[in-house]
Order: sequence, then structure tokens, then C-alpha cells
Amino acid sequence: MLVAFSVTPLGAGEEVGGLVAEAVRVVRESGLPNRTDAMFTTVEGEWDEVMAVVKAAADAVAARAPRVSLVIKADLRPGVTGALDAKVESIERHLRET
Repeated sequence: MLVAFSVTPLGAGEEVGGLVAEAVRVVRESGLPNRTDAMFTTVEGEWDEVMAVVKAAADAVAARAPRVSLVIKADLRPGVTGALDAKVESIERHLRET
């Protein structure tokens, strides 16, 4: 499965980059395939392992912020691996062909 999620610290002031970096650090240390962009971090793996990483990332932010907003979007396709890169490669291929 692919899970795209965003963790937003609330009530921690205007500069929250350091807190968000803690969530991304948790994801990167998980060893699961992942990618972070300006809006979301996407993680690929099995349901239990991916959701455990999302929880740990949210917990890392919650340890330093009084409130946390969490947005999650999931793509569940049993038996599919490598989707994190394959989806982007498909779009790039279509762009080159047109």
C-alpha cells in the first residue's frame, strides 16, 4: 500500500519546520520506501508497518506540540510493490510520448 500523510503541529508557534522534520526522520529511519514533498510524505509497505510508521511520526510531533493535525490518504493494492516509483515513472513516460 501507499500512504501519503501530513503531520501539522498546532499551537507550537509559526516556525514548525523542526517539528515536521522529526516526523520525516521517523519515516526515513523506518527503512520503508518513502518520498517527501512540500505537502505530504508518502510511505510504501504493508498495512501494519506503514500505519505504525505514521503513528510514530505523529507521536514524534505530539511529543513537542500541544496538538497535532494528521491527514492521511491511502492506496491499497494487495500484491503490488514498487508503486512509489512506478506511478511517477508512468506519468513521465506519458509526458514524453505526447
